[in-house]
Amino acid sequence: MNLLYINWDINPEIVNILGIPLKYYGLLFLAGLVLCLNILKKIYKKENLSSQAHEALFSYALIGILVGARLGHCLFYDFDYYSHHVLEIFLPIQKGPDGAYHFTGFAGLASHGGGIGLVIMLLLYARKYSIPFMTILDAIAIVLPLGGTFIRLANLMNSEIIGVPTNVPWAFVFKQVDNLPRHPAQLYEAISYLIIFMIVYFIYKKNIFKIGKGFYFGISILLIFIMRILIEFIKVDQVEFEHGMILNMGQLLSIPFVLLGLFFIVKSILEKGKTKTA
Repeated sequence: MNLLYINWDINPEIVNILGIPLKYYGLLFLAGLVLCLNILKKIYKKENLSSQAHEALFSYALIGILVGARLGHCLFYDFDYYSHHVLEIFLPIQKGPDGAYHFTGFAGLASHGGGIGLVIMLLLYARKYSIPFMTILDAIAIVLPLGGTFIRLANLMNSEIIGVPTNVPWAFVFKQVDNLPRHPAQLYEAISYLIIFMIVYFIYKKNIFKIGKGFYFGISILLIFIMRILIEFIKVDQVEFEHGMILNMGQLLSIPFVLLGLFFIVKSILEKGKTKTA
């Protein structure tokens, strides 16, 4: 029966050098970030933002996303464990059964935390380079779904964030998890985010709507987190305490982002309306 489905048995490690693994996750994360920055270079040029500011963006974005995503996972999803293993929050190590620490990489990153961390670093970045904060948020928001696409593809390579069992013809059998055909939830999200990126970037390039600041930030996070809420219904719960919840932690954390997206869309439309009236 399993031969009808896609048997997925990819080794997350590309190569291991002296006990330090090079993984698809890190490679895809970095590739997505670099691609987003290259697209942002064109956006910065169009918006008359300095090339110096663009060059500095990489370090601000990387720190914000990684630190925020790591803290988000440890606080929102696995607080009981990390409250007793604080060192493992900040270092890519984990204590093994033998009592010794081993290099594992950062096993656990939460996208909601990454989003919050990115916004905080962008506040510092905007102040440092004297750029209006909403201008930066709009620019980043255009490529944000593309970055999400690469992260979810990285999750696919890790056989993590899997879907519930199903008999659809395109089901994946994640051999490193079990032998059940499951929804490839990571792939659903990756495709959704790619489509969202294409829509938002097309609107920006063609300048379809005459709107105020914050529109691209609003529409991007609105669409991203609506899809996140919907796809969560066919995902396996990531942590034990989610069992039996009507909405899981990922969905609950997505609701404020949806409301925030709606707020900025309405705000940008109203601001543009006032400008026309004046």
